Amino acid sequence: MKTVYYLAVDIGASSGRHVLAWVKDGRLCTEEVYRFPNGLVDRDGTLCWDHEALASHVIEGMKQCATKGMIPSYMGIDTWGVDFVLLDGDDRLLGNAVGYRDSRTEGMDSVLCQTLTEEELYARTGIQKQPYNTVYQLLALQRQHPEQLRKARALLMMPDYLNFVLTGVKHQEYTNATTAQLVNLATEDWDRELIRRLGLPEELFGTLSLPGQSVGTLRPEIRERIGYDLQVLHPASHDTGSAVLAVPTNSDNIAYISSGTWSLMGVESSAPIATPEARACNFTNEGGYGKRYRFLKNIMGLWLIQSVRRELGPSYSFDDLCRMAKEHENTAHRLNVNDPAFLMPKSMIGAIRTHCGDESMPIGEVLAVVYAGLAQCYADTLHELAGMTGQMPDALHIIGGGSKDGYLNELTARACGIPVYTGPTEATALGNILSQMIATGVFATVAEARTCVFDSFGVKRVDPSQA
Repeated sequence: MKTVYYLAVDIGASSGRHVLAWVKDGRLCTEEVYRFPNGLVDRDGTLCWDHEALASHVIEGMKQCATKGMIPSYMGIDTWGVDFVLLDGDDRLLGNAVGYRDSRTEGMDSVLCQTLTEEELYARTGIQKQPYNTVYQLLALQRQHPEQLRKARALLMMPDYLNFVLTGVKHQEYTNATTAQLVNLATEDWDRELIRRLGLPEELFGTLSLPGQSVGTLRPEIRERIGYDLQVLHPASHDTGSAVLAVPTNSDNIAYISSGTWSLMGVESSAPIATPEARACNFTNEGGYGKRYRFLKNIMGLWLIQSVRRELGPSYSFDDLCRMAKEHENTAHRLNVNDPAFLMPKSMIGAIRTHCGDESMPIGEVLAVVYAGLAQCYADTLHELAGMTGQMPDALHIIGGGSKDGYLNELTARACGIPVYTGPTEATALGNILSQMIATGVFATVAEARTCVFDSFGVKRVDPSQA
């Protein structure tokens, strides 16, 4: 019987990967066939994504599948949220693909409050306030480049844009669209009244597509470049949406952390929780697979550790950083890992020392306060979740690349006081693939797909008493 291959193109803020998957003897098998760098570039003083390089890498990775003789029949693309491109009537890009860490949105929250309160915005959308959300980026464009909005005929979030490059089809996928803070909780569609009140062009906001729906087949010129055709499907194109789909349990009483550059910590909910308490604690209700809500909080995550390592240089491994942190784990300093000063500092080491009020803090102690700060933030968030859902989770599942950090997992189990399960590390790519497989009948239900993930990949348990 011919093997059917599925391709996940999973692109994060620092790198992207092409992962092929297939089913053999009831287990999921995967192989990474291509990996490429990603990052923000400075274009005339603005931090942007290199959209042309991203598209080129997507195509190159597809070519590598053919080179390996593992030609996929289906593929899906997921990326981070909030960022977008605008196309004019001739499908030409207007401006740059500006990144969320750029400063263009400074002060836009005050501009928005001239039209509606933050309380009303949260009640309508359920999305936590982040200064880089799409709504603030669009308000910045209104003031800084109004000509782009006047000429624009399409708004595409980053995975939608890459799908357009491949297929020529302009879709807007639901899970990524919810990160824009412009999708209404009640209608689960673009909040057109809100869009009108903000003076944004309504024609930019079309019909939302759901995970599992088809985008289309490849443009003839793309087909010729890679040597085959396939069906492009929508996964949950927001990377966290895909990652949560791959959480390897069917228990209704667990919390999760999708751990990478950001730590996204929360629970799955069949209904949004957009209470004043949730807003005060800065929880968000992002759309998930099957229109289940990802009730979660954005935590600064491994960005802090990654940034410290970049400053120290490549001779330091992550194991070295853990060892250095352990030597100072009794530090008296405490760190608020979500301090805005850590979003894009010139020096992360300097920002942490300033935050702690100790400019001579040794590097090991800098790392120790980051590790301890993350674990404590996870514990605090767990108790906030319990308070708002009325139930304390009986386990915490850590998925994604950060699940490999054994030291952080131990600190987290100790701080949270519940068992911590770790893995799979490639949860985002797996969730992308699960969405495709459910759509094509490989799995009948989400529960069946998650069981297969648990059976196929090593999931480890860390008990708080043993940490």
